[in-house]
Amino acid sequence: MTSNSERRSRSERKEGIGETIKTIVYAVLIAVVIRSVAYEPFNIPSGSMLPTLLVGDYVFVAKYPYGYSRHSLPWSPPVFDGRIFERPVVRGDVAVFKLPTDNRTDYIKRIVGLPGDRLQLIGGRLHINGAAIGRQRVDDFVLARGDRYVRIPQYRETLPNGVSYMTLDLQRNGFADNTPVYTVPEGHYFAMGDNRDDSTDSRFLTQVGFIPAENLVGRAEILFFSVDGSARWWQVWRWPTAIRYGRLFQGVD
Repeated sequence: MTSNSERRSRSERKEGIGETIKTIVYAVLIAVVIRSVAYEPFNIPSGSMLPTLLVGDYVFVAKYPYGYSRHSLPWSPPVFDGRIFERPVVRGDVAVFKLPTDNRTDYIKRIVGLPGDRLQLIGGRLHINGAAIGRQRVDDFVLARGDRYVRIPQYRETLPNGVSYMTLDLQRNGFADNTPVYTVPEGHYFAMGDNRDDSTDSRFLTQVGFIPAENLVGRAEILFFSVDGSARWWQVWRWPTAIRYGRLFQGVD
């Protein structure tokens, strides 16, 4: 026979397991809600946004600035079309979007063209609606590559609305420094990487092209963590020297 104390012990264990499961479910639901409507972390895997973002940077992307689409949700379920609570994109925003050619891959670039704009690069200089934007040569950007350092020509660009940021020019007269005129369709945007000669972006119509408003995931706002790649995840003893402390908790301009 089973004693009362044994039955109570089993009942308490079941209740404890049930409470643990409920706690985990609630935590997952809260995380999904925060990720869907507020902020989602992303890491930077390539150098297309140098010097603004480095490989190994981690950023928080705000979901609410542009409203919400199915791509705001994990795995982009087809629960609705278009955007709800839509708000305008600001020229110069650094935005995450789903690659239009597959609607799955996350890209991060700078929005330089709005619906109806005409854009063209001439000699590496961006022109918007027939006018060249401000471009000023500044000190070289110094990039560490292993045990050596590379100096790259750097420019400060200023968009018509006053948004200013740095771009790199890896090679003069690069293959995408002179382009045809792109006219941005309604409901779409034109995005480019700040590392102009090492960025697959809207200039390449068959690979990226114009960004549908629905594909916008959010705006990059906070650089909260950064590592230089010198330590693997299991090399705990090397983490302190791999962290780029000067980049922690910086705004993304």
